[in-house]
Amino acid sequence: MRLELGHVLINDVQFGEETKIDGGVLYVNKEELIALIKEDEHLKEVDVEIAKPGESVRITPVKDVIEPRVKVEGPGGIFPGVLSKVDVVGSGKTNALKGCAVVTTGKIVGFQEGIIDMTGPGADYTPFSKLNNIVLICEPADDLKQHDHERAVRFAGFKAAKYLAEAAKELNPDKVEVYETLPLLENIEKYPDLPKVAYVQMLQSQGLLHDTYVYGVDAKQIVPTLMYPTEIMDGAIISGNCVSACDKNTTYHHLNNPVVKDLYAKHGKELNFLGVIITNENVYLADKERSSNWTAKLAEYLGLDGVVISQEGFGNPDTDLIMNCKKIEQKGIKTVIITDEYAGRDGASQSLADADPLADAVVTGGNANEIIELPPMDKVIGHTEFIDIIAGGFDGSLKKDGSIVVELQAITGATNELGFNKMSAKGF
Repeated sequence: MRLELGHVLINDVQFGEETKIDGGVLYVNKEELIALIKEDEHLKEVDVEIAKPGESVRITPVKDVIEPRVKVEGPGGIFPGVLSKVDVVGSGKTNALKGCAVVTTGKIVGFQEGIIDMTGPGADYTPFSKLNNIVLICEPADDLKQHDHERAVRFAGFKAAKYLAEAAKELNPDKVEVYETLPLLENIEKYPDLPKVAYVQMLQSQGLLHDTYVYGVDAKQIVPTLMYPTEIMDGAIISGNCVSACDKNTTYHHLNNPVVKDLYAKHGKELNFLGVIITNENVYLADKERSSNWTAKLAEYLGLDGVVISQEGFGNPDTDLIMNCKKIEQKGIKTVIITDEYAGRDGASQSLADADPLADAVVTGGNANEIIELPPMDKVIGHTEFIDIIAGGFDGSLKKDGSIVVELQAITGATNELGFNKMSAKGF
């Protein structure tokens, strides 16, 4: 499967009479975009703001971040099974608007939603402070149930991303990256002397408001399966969860998964990247056993020499992570796990809720319990009255002057477990 990913570079975003891209500037017809989003009767009020790098702007509570993309050539469409018909994506040509994103906010859905500061110390911890953000403020209809509220805001973000990306459908991209994975036997035959490696991606799926979607199907309903890496890069997996902001994989993270990109960079040189095994994170022990058994079985079936495993979330999912790691290692396959830590504010507590001696190669995204002080911003997009109750906040987090004292847990993407962040640690 071969995907040509075109980069359309966006250096600035402005409101304009027509939604178009001209000279690296994305012009947005605000009224047209609002009208599109307000087609959903579940949303009472909708507004659109622009937040640019370096501005004194705080966005909270952040629900999702989405990179606008459009299918230019090939089967399927953007967000298959959600906005487009169900078809296999991951091949052909797709254009991505690089340097900008759609961010959704509004009244809080669940307590695990985050903060994006566009300047100051908080901006250093989130990759989204470096983007030109088109922010949707979506306020729910009165007495709307939580799951309907979450779905309405989720779809608003996807529709906005698709609408904006259509402006790039006929453009020649500034840069084109090509990614290709051959059918399994061809891949093995082409690089017979390189170690065979796959990526095990754990998807958050632990109940209401903890959902990830694969071709529109809630990951709670799947058993571990194989995917071409390019399918993930082309929108097959999207976020629908309200887990702690620091290690939530937004839709932007899925589209730009750095594990996939790094393995492709080494493919055919240092290793033979055979594909991705996706698996879910479960609540009950029997379901954890089933999924980890299947994951290890698929790794063995592929004849792998090594596996990279990434987690999403913390606490309960630590058990799924360690079970996957342990069972794959017991098949004689080397593993590296990517996680983050909840080691207490002093860093002295146990980092994970589960552990095993076989989990001896670990990449960490940092300690989510570390405290940070965020200064007041000149402008807030969204609502700050929820700061004290979001994950990472506490009674007294929001100060009278608008400054905030929270754990890094509250900052969107701060300790991301795909390695899409700046923090880590080195053991000796």
